[in-house]
Amino acid sequence: MKLLNYTTQYQALLLLPLITIWAVLFYYTMLDEIYDSLDDGLENQKIVLVKRAAVDPSILTQDDEDFVKHIYNFTPISITAFNSFQESYRDTLMYRQNEDDNEPVRVYESAVRYEDDFYKLKIITSMVEEDDLIEHLIVYLIGLYVFLVISILILNNWMLRRIWKPFYGLIGQLRNFRIEKNKGFQIPESNIEEFELLNTTVGKLIKKSTDSFVAQKQFIENASHELQTPLAISINKLELFLENNELKKKQLKDIATVLDNLGKLTRMNKSLLLLSKIENHQYENEEQVDLIALTDNIVRDFEDMADHKKMKIVVISNGLLRYQMNEDLATILLTNLIKNTLIHGKKKESIQIKINQDSWQIRNFGEMQELDQRSLFTRFKKSANHKKSTGLGLAITKAIADRYSLELEYQFEGTHTFKIGFP
Repeated sequence: MKLLNYTTQYQALLLLPLITIWAVLFYYTMLDEIYDSLDDGLENQKIVLVKRAAVDPSILTQDDEDFVKHIYNFTPISITAFNSFQESYRDTLMYRQNEDDNEPVRVYESAVRYEDDFYKLKIITSMVEEDDLIEHLIVYLIGLYVFLVISILILNNWMLRRIWKPFYGLIGQLRNFRIEKNKGFQIPESNIEEFELLNTTVGKLIKKSTDSFVAQKQFIENASHELQTPLAISINKLELFLENNELKKKQLKDIATVLDNLGKLTRMNKSLLLLSKIENHQYENEEQVDLIALTDNIVRDFEDMADHKKMKIVVISNGLLRYQMNEDLATILLTNLIKNTLIHGKKKESIQIKINQDSWQIRNFGEMQELDQRSLFTRFKKSANHKKSTGLGLAITKAIADRYSLELEYQFEGTHTFKIGFP
């Protein structure tokens, strides 16, 4: 979830209880204002009626206890009742002809004096129906909540995108940044102190990482080159020494052992360099590689080795398999698996390569024992029966698979199977 939406989500969740609390307070405040307004109106009606009675005393004798003709009535009372009378307001129900139902009304009772007579004055006025008020209030509040959430979404996205523009600019550059391509990294400017601190810190880290990467790359290349040269010279010198001198059998054996170790050291040096380059993403060029055609080419290269071991490689393709990757690494990936299968497979047995639209697998008959999957793809893991192996072949294969997010799996069900899943 994006940061903007995450913030808006919390704001929306917080708004709901806040609006609910506000609605309850608003409802009771509004009721208090309504009652206050009604009571003021009733008191004003009392003043108007008293003044009217002075002009038209007949209204004091009208009998309208059920408020059929008027919204008021005067009832004679004694002086004692007048002196002890207290004004009151109350709510009650009264039949309303237009609604054909009992509706709430506000009743005001007070005592008034006209000349030497005393009266109880009762005035009624219509009230707001609370159930309708609550219903309408809920509807309006829901509308208000939806309006606020939508407004917050729009305004937040517009406002926060402007505020967070330097941050998203930095994130965009980090997403596309590749240290192996050695491209410049533009630090966006910002007037916000926190963003400026972030930009400065990221810039320092990028520079430090880039410098370390370049130094490591140069060291590996220089070390590999410096090792290869003396190794090649030593091997050539020993080979010339063998050709130009007659040696005893034991001396020949000792020199052969030295040559064998030097050859192994040369292969190991090349493998470690290759592994380092893969892990440092130094193979940048990528293209759509036809893995079926590539497999056929590699199999043809290993035909002599297969014939020597009286083995047959069968390729079964059930669809087109293409993948975006470096062609050299794709070649190394498949070559290592096919070569590993030939080396460890039983003589006079067939090797099956099966290619589907989303997978590549190779199966062979080897030792009837499952390999240790915990250490299978680790460096320098090798079979005791193959001392010339550097133990880096499957480690390189795994590094290439991880480089392109491929699923490299091993299974044993009577046969040894290596499978590559292409997402």
